[in-house]
Amino acid sequence: MTTNTPTWTLDPSHSSATFSVRHDDHERSGGFQKLSGRATFDPANLEGASVEASIDVASIDTRDEKRDAHLRSADFFDVDRHPAITFTSKAVRRAGAKLELVGDPPLRGTTREVVLEGGRPTPEHVDPWGNTRIGAEAKTKIASGVRHDVELGPRGRRRARRRRGHARLDVSLVRQK
Repeated sequence: MTTNTPTWTLDPSHSSATFSVRHDDHERSGGFQKLSGRATFDPANLEGASVEASIDVASIDTRDEKRDAHLRSADFFDVDRHPAITFTSKAVRRAGAKLELVGDPPLRGTTREVVLEGGRPTPEHVDPWGNTRIGAEAKTKIASGVRHDVELGPRGRRRARRRRGHARLDVSLVRQK
C-alpha cells in the first residue's frame, strides 16, 4: 500500500456489534455498546485492506442485567481476564460479489480463525459536518466455546450441547484527514 492509502476510523455512535444465539427453544439476541476500530484501504484495491476492530466485552447488553452479569462472568466471556475481543485482519479476499475478512480474534484466551463475510463498502459520501464516510457490514457464524449440560426427558439423561448463532458488525467509517 502507498502512503496515500486512506485510513478510516470507526464511528461508534453510528456502528453496532450484535449477535443472536439459539438457546433451548428460542433465539436470544444482544449486542455490545462499546466498540472501536480502524481500516486502511483503497476502494480500488479492497484485497489490500488492513482492518482492526475491538469490542469492549463488559459492554454486553441483552436487555437482561442478570443474564449480562452471567455472560461477563468466568462461565462465559470472563471479562476480568479477557476484557476485549479484537479482530485484526490477516487477509481480505473476494468471494464472488462478497468480501471475506480473515482474522484470529482471541476469545477467552483461545485464538481461532474467523471469516467475516460482507459486501463491498458503500460509496463514499459527505455527511452534514463535512466528514467523508462509508458504511460496511460483515457477519459470521458463532458457536459458544462453553458446553452446557442439558437434562433431556423424564429419564434424566444428560448431554452436552454447544450454543450456535450469528454475529454481525454494521459500521460507519470516517475518513481521516
